[in-house]
Amino acid sequence: MTKRSGMVVLLIALMMSAGGVYAAEKNIAGSMRDGEGDPAAGKEKAEMCGGCHGAEGMSVDPAFPHLAGQYAGYIFKQTLDFQLGNRSDDTMSAMAGMVTDAQDLKDISAYYASLKMMKGTPGGDAKLIEQGEKLYLSGNKKLGDFAACIRCHGEKGKGLDKKNALFPVIGGQSKDYLIKQLRDFKSGARSNDPASMMAAVAQGMTDEEIIAVSEYLAGL
Repeated sequence: MTKRSGMVVLLIALMMSAGGVYAAEKNIAGSMRDGEGDPAAGKEKAEMCGGCHGAEGMSVDPAFPHLAGQYAGYIFKQTLDFQLGNRSDDTMSAMAGMVTDAQDLKDISAYYASLKMMKGTPGGDAKLIEQGEKLYLSGNKKLGDFAACIRCHGEKGKGLDKKNALFPVIGGQSKDYLIKQLRDFKSGARSNDPASMMAAVAQGMTDEEIIAVSEYLAGL
């Protein structure tokens, strides 16, 4: 078996196992993943989040992600992961620890999910954007189309399912933030992805490819 075919087999196995991982994770969080919060109540509760993520969920600092239109389930899961130590960031680990009430977290997640979905700024390096689009739609030579981002993140990175707590909206996200997350998945600095799917994909990408796909997504 070649190295490429071995990676493809691994990715297929990870994709097949993701459903089971999601079911297991839902046993922990229950219906809180499904965005059953009150957006109106969440708007007030999310005021403490606005300093980093923007009043309307569009961060002005590329170090912090946009949350506008992000799945409530994904926001909930990531916050829970910060609380449990499954994901680490000096700022977010501290902030997540301040949300101690489950209803508050449901409401905050629902508020950001209710906002107009994040939209990127067109422009950037034309060659990188072209390369990034090909990677997003078809994967790369090393991993093949099984690693195509569109399979999990949907057309133009706008997601597949509103109740999806696994695969976030990434179209329109900050380029710098996307690059950092992919590099962290590749290095192992971030490891809260279901069934290590993102780690497997990122490890099969060059740094140039990481930058290219991030450039493409940031403009959507």
